[in-house]
Amino acid sequence: MEFVCGNIGVGANGHLTFAGMDTAALAEQYGTPLYLMDEARLRHNCRVYLDAFQAHFSPDSLPCYASKANSFKELCRIVASEGMGLDVVSCGELRTALLSGCDMSRVFFHGNNKTDADIRYAMENGVGYFILDDVEELLAVSRIAREMNLTQKVQLRVTPGIDPHTYAAVDTGRVDSKFGIAIETGQADEAVKLLLQQPALELTGIHCHVGSQVFGEDVFQRAAAVMLDYIAHIRDITGYTVRQLNLGGGYGVPYTLSDGTVDIAARIGEVAQVIHRHSAELGIPEPAVLMEPGRSIVADAGMTLYTVGTVKNITGYKRYVSVDGGMADNPRYALYESRYTCLAANRITEAHDTVADVVGRCCESGDIIQPSVPLPASVCRGDILAVCTTGAYNYSMASNYNRLPRPPIVMLKDGASRIAVRRETPEDLTALDL
Repeated sequence: MEFVCGNIGVGANGHLTFAGMDTAALAEQYGTPLYLMDEARLRHNCRVYLDAFQAHFSPDSLPCYASKANSFKELCRIVASEGMGLDVVSCGELRTALLSGCDMSRVFFHGNNKTDADIRYAMENGVGYFILDDVEELLAVSRIAREMNLTQKVQLRVTPGIDPHTYAAVDTGRVDSKFGIAIETGQADEAVKLLLQQPALELTGIHCHVGSQVFGEDVFQRAAAVMLDYIAHIRDITGYTVRQLNLGGGYGVPYTLSDGTVDIAARIGEVAQVIHRHSAELGIPEPAVLMEPGRSIVADAGMTLYTVGTVKNITGYKRYVSVDGGMADNPRYALYESRYTCLAANRITEAHDTVADVVGRCCESGDIIQPSVPLPASVCRGDILAVCTTGAYNYSMASNYNRLPRPPIVMLKDGASRIAVRRETPEDLTALDL
């Protein structure tokens, strides 16, 4: 059987393996639902970006892991130890980075609606950069920096009007996006001029993010050209030269065998060629480059294990295989109809030749992990079902809907396993109740 990622295989006992370890045995040891994370794969994915940046960009360029994809202390420790920066979108993600020992000067604070309390907390803890999303936020950050007697480094997020040919829900580069300030309307120009009048703010860079799950080979090249044009435009209208170009994140990952793949190192090299050439054509100093990969760092480093409960056959219509998790630990099908590869972990050598909808235990008809999944006809109560490529936007988007405890996260490395996040308990669920 062919698998969607190279860290998935079959053991001598006929069980599915992940990071070289028996998934059925891990399910028995830790219980299900269970998130697994492959540390070696995680580190490999970081190094793809780090090596490409070292080869193609200036030494002060930096790939930054996007915490929104998945955030817990051990994960932050690992990506920081590899030399990556970090971007955060909330005080919760910021505190996770802080408690994991990350260098706060390499942390970038995102978000389209930072509260005054958020801004103060970030400044009190030495966050390196704010990514400013609109004029009101610009003025709030400036005011609080003055009150705290700080000069705060900032980047301004603009929308370049790039169509990334991706899902509408994760397309963020359009002129009418809720994120950033539009170049096309002239509002970005006004924001830049206002920002440069703020003595408590230092404009270091211009930021954009065109969307998520990007497979198009030229999307980042087109974005880079637009952004370099805008850096030159800023110089022409203000005399100020921006030193950093932040292209955001968004390279896609395959969730099924039919999905495309992205040679990230090659794509980064192609982006670098555009930046080298276009900077020279515009007569501007080549900026330091930042990117914010999230999904492409953690997605294929993750797998979720479930135990099969009810198997329901509706004669002449449909077969349902219900598991002990669902939309509470993976809401992405309910939100986006996202595709996943599902496998019978303890029956992986059997033909996956019948079709069933894999559904969860939540009281919602939309609680679907994946429809029309090929599985062995023999799948029954007590079997272990694996869902691949769940390292991104599963734990980070998990909820306690129906008061279900969130699963633990178990890290796998060199044939050993360790708990990074413990399983929630019923006591945890009522701990805040009065």
